Amino acid sequence: MKLVFAGTPEVAVPSLRALLASDHEVAAVVTRPDARSGRGRKASVNPVAEVAEAEGIEVLKPAKARDPEFLARMAEIAPDCCPVVAYGALLPRPALDIPRHGWVNLHFSLLPSWRGAAPVQHALLHGDDVTGASTFRIVEELDAGPVFGTLAETVRPTDTSGDLLERLSVSGADLLVRTLDGIEAGALEAVPQPEADVSYAAKLTPLDAELDFTAPARRVDRLVRACTPAPGAWIPFRGARLKVGPVRPITDADTPALEPGELHVEKKRVLVGTSTHPVELGRVQPQGKKAMDAVDWARGVRPTEGDRLGS
Repeated sequence: MKLVFAGTPEVAVPSLRALLASDHEVAAVVTRPDARSGRGRKASVNPVAEVAEAEGIEVLKPAKARDPEFLARMAEIAPDCCPVVAYGALLPRPALDIPRHGWVNLHFSLLPSWRGAAPVQHALLHGDDVTGASTFRIVEELDAGPVFGTLAETVRPTDTSGDLLERLSVSGADLLVRTLDGIEAGALEAVPQPEADVSYAAKLTPLDAELDFTAPARRVDRLVRACTPAPGAWIPFRGARLKVGPVRPITDADTPALEPGELHVEKKRVLVGTSTHPVELGRVQPQGKKAMDAVDWARGVRPTEGDRLGS
């Protein structure tokens, strides 16, 4: 089939590469406009656009997917189908109507669970033992279209959202290619999602990522892993934000009892109290500085007996 691929971040790159290696033709790529960042506000090419340009593929970067020039160019290309992975913008009905087989999205959850922008983060935050990926036909309602196929992925005890997304991006790329193969062969029919068990996964903001050590250790652990690498879990300390990398809940019998937020510094580890048992800090990043091991950080700040992590 002739395809127009839509995607933007690094997590979409494995799918683009898999499609380029398949029997399908990637005629063009649709991606978000270049973002401006850094002190000089320079525009930077996103990962999907970078791969497409290196492969000599036409790249479309509409400000909005309803722009007349974009819709006209899509109509000229006349794709059979448009696979989508983390494109990052809503697609209006005029765009959805262009490919005869529609737009097929690879979503990183087992739909109808965790529709929305941050499915992997919410799977970790809520303690799901299994998550996965789904391919479905895009409709105007958020992530509600009929499903072509799914795959399951076990959530490992130390998984961060970055770890889990990396694995799902690779296995999901294979699912996406197999889905398009089945659509082309006429051997795959989309099945409507059940109305029960629908849940939503809103994007996690820095405000959501503030830690609360009065919560149980399990909750602290989940939030940190869900927010790693973005938006990054943090806690106030001495009037500034301290970013916190993945922690390790400690249940050893000889571990000291600590009040929530209380710091306990040992030669080779730094512990923080929660409402249940302590957690061991791994990497931390003081505001305005580089990330470092918690032991090195503690050696520099020299916490006193009254110091607490938290407001």
